[in-house]
Amino acid sequence: MAWIFGLPIEGLHRDTIIDIIRHSTTSQWLVTANPEILLETKRNSLYSSAVKKASFRLVDGMGLALACRLKGSKVTRVTGVELSESLLQLAQEMRWRVALVGSQSQEAMQKLLRDVRAAYPDISVMGELAGKVDEKGIGDLANEEASMRLSQFDPQIVLVAFGHPKQELWIEQHKTDYPSLKAIMGVGGTFDYWSGAVKRAPRWMRQVGLEWLWRVFIEPKRIKRIFDAVILFPIHVLLSK
Repeated sequence: MAWIFGLPIEGLHRDTIIDIIRHSTTSQWLVTANPEILLETKRNSLYSSAVKKASFRLVDGMGLALACRLKGSKVTRVTGVELSESLLQLAQEMRWRVALVGSQSQEAMQKLLRDVRAAYPDISVMGELAGKVDEKGIGDLANEEASMRLSQFDPQIVLVAFGHPKQELWIEQHKTDYPSLKAIMGVGGTFDYWSGAVKRAPRWMRQVGLEWLWRVFIEPKRIKRIFDAVILFPIHVLLSK
């Protein structure tokens, strides 16, 4: 385990996480941490406090993996997309209920639900657009109504796609709403990948840690976020104690 900006980064292997969730009698809150998320915790004390309360902070991003190794900790990198897929496979095996929360449109959510149901026919899956969530994780009326429906569904797995910091702050407020909960996780842009709205980088680029370069190529507007992750984050890590 490494400490980055006052936060413990466990960096566990994906199989270890899945095994913990399968056998645990308590719910697990997973944060797939990356340089952008950790820079936000450095700027935002409310967000830092929320991320610190998670069960595990995993390593999603080559920059974070290198930072942990620089601090003498050997960690395993697991992306949010890969871990989300493993959670669905576990739900299929255990016949658990799954909730997908957050999407750009009803059309995108419906396609996502069709694809998930086709790939994992033994799970019961529910999708909610869930309205709007502010920077403190507080939802509007539509979000409150969606939260009530989700509570009635009582899922064992909840995947939340509001983007950081909104999704983690929302999870902090709602993770106790589901008595049967086994795992809850913010998944960022995972639903966009699954629905085909955003194309993932080729496998070789992901394996060598160049997915950020692919994202710049297909989404030039992300250049500031990429700059923060690739340039600012290493500088802050090197300057931190």
